[in-house]
Amino acid sequence: MSGPTGVAVRTRLKCLTPGDEEVLRMVGAHLGALASKDLAARCRDGLEHSADTWAARKRELTPLSSSRWAGSITKTSHDQWALARRCQLAHVQNLEAGIGTLAHRLSLPLGQKGSKGAPGGYRSRQEWHAKARRLRVLEDRLAAERADREAGLVHVVRGGKRLARTRHHLDAAQLTEPDWRERWEAERWFAAADGESGKRYGNETIRVSPEGEASIKLPAPLAHLANAPHGRYVLACRVTFPHRGTEWADRVGANRAVAYRIHLDAGRDRWYLTASWQIPPTPTIPMGAALADGVIGVDMNADHLAAWRLDVHGNPTGSPRRFFYDLSGTRDHRDAQVRHALTRLLHWARACGVKAIAVEDLDFGAEKTREKHGRRKRFRQVISSMPTRRLCARLTSMADPTGIAIIAVDPAYTSRWGAQYWQKPLTGSNRRTTRHDAAAVAIGRRAQGHPIRLGVPPRPLRHGGRAAPPPHDRSDRAGHRTVQARPEVPGCEGTRPRIPGPRTRSVPPGRGANAGDQCAQHRSGHTAEQGSWQQDSLPLSP
Repeated sequence: MSGPTGVAVRTRLKCLTPGDEEVLRMVGAHLGALASKDLAARCRDGLEHSADTWAARKRELTPLSSSRWAGSITKTSHDQWALARRCQLAHVQNLEAGIGTLAHRLSLPLGQKGSKGAPGGYRSRQEWHAKARRLRVLEDRLAAERADREAGLVHVVRGGKRLARTRHHLDAAQLTEPDWRERWEAERWFAAADGESGKRYGNETIRVSPEGEASIKLPAPLAHLANAPHGRYVLACRVTFPHRGTEWADRVGANRAVAYRIHLDAGRDRWYLTASWQIPPTPTIPMGAALADGVIGVDMNADHLAAWRLDVHGNPTGSPRRFFYDLSGTRDHRDAQVRHALTRLLHWARACGVKAIAVEDLDFGAEKTREKHGRRKRFRQVISSMPTRRLCARLTSMADPTGIAIIAVDPAYTSRWGAQYWQKPLTGSNRRTTRHDAAAVAIGRRAQGHPIRLGVPPRPLRHGGRAAPPPHDRSDRAGHRTVQARPEVPGCEGTRPRIPGPRTRSVPPGRGANAGDQCAQHRSGHTAEQGSWQQDSLPLSP
């Protein structure tokens, strides 16, 4: 998996005076109003947007703020519109998947059982009728979304749709209307500025010196509030970044671009400053070098990470480890839980001296629909609570500074084959191996290129050979083998070598003379099948 391309660190703005907070509120409210108008203009342009319309919007905003503030606002509006388009496409694909599942199940007879690849029919006539009505509702929604997408129409809420809906459920959110209003206004403020390489301290709009002095370029209508030359306002607090502070100071001292964002957490009444910058992509480590010291296989679950270290030969060493987390509660709590679990995992990997961690390339985006699993509400809640993509992205970004490579493997059959072939052999009198621990072994072996199933020959097609092994009991039970060598391969159409003795229990000794004559053998699809057929007697001795 590719490493991160950017860094973002956050710190709290402490010791702000009441005057500083008032200025920050006025700047955020003024620029937020301009950002709302610009986003509305960008949404009206739709698919007709061009560089000329972008420049026209920027020229309109410049007299009301500044050229740099106008550039940041228009760029943010463009990014929000593009994000809404991507979310709209994902919603359309989700509706299409749900409609396909409903149409398939409605076409089946009532009570018909499903298979591993597709669900079966509905249980009762009442359920069939309810799902038929839901199918019509989803088709209407899909038609409306497709029409909006073709017209370039998106729906964006500055401040967040969830917070906007909370206005109608204040009692459930345990908020009063003034409290909600304060949070709503704080989320709609705008105080973000892009960095510029070569400028003083990497940013001319929101500037932070290496000594921690923070200043803001005030918009033109608020220039009378400046307490420093050139229309700038200097905050009374000192800014320090505990995390990556040395790296930030090096960039600021070299006048390299650093973007800043000031925002207010209305629930805690705290001001924060976020600094972000781009970093060059980390060179990809060769697979052989990453696996030179073994690998750690990680199986992701709803409440913990199951990990096991494997040596270079694919053998589990030591004992399995489990890193638990709790995904209930708020978003910040869930994010902190995942971050702490990954931190413990990386510390263990560094202590073991391993340079690679193998994870499954999971994505439950198409598996979370109500139509996919029907009554299995608990299962849908479990897969919805697993942040698979976010966890992999977070693990990749956290492992990048440590030099540990992250290998994403195919998740097919890792849990099933791990439990079938590894759970029982790894269980002893002093250790109980779980299904998740065995899956971690399967994931690690797949990353190393070793087979997961024990005692099963590999399936790759060899020159002049056949891919599928014979059935477990008789060679004529399942018919022909599935994949054969191409006819043009030399030496593949000749007779098989004569092996003394019977080949199977159904072929007595002496029948090897007809091995080259396909019609002489009783096989399906040959001319011998049209004539009379007689079963050979079974041999009395091998």
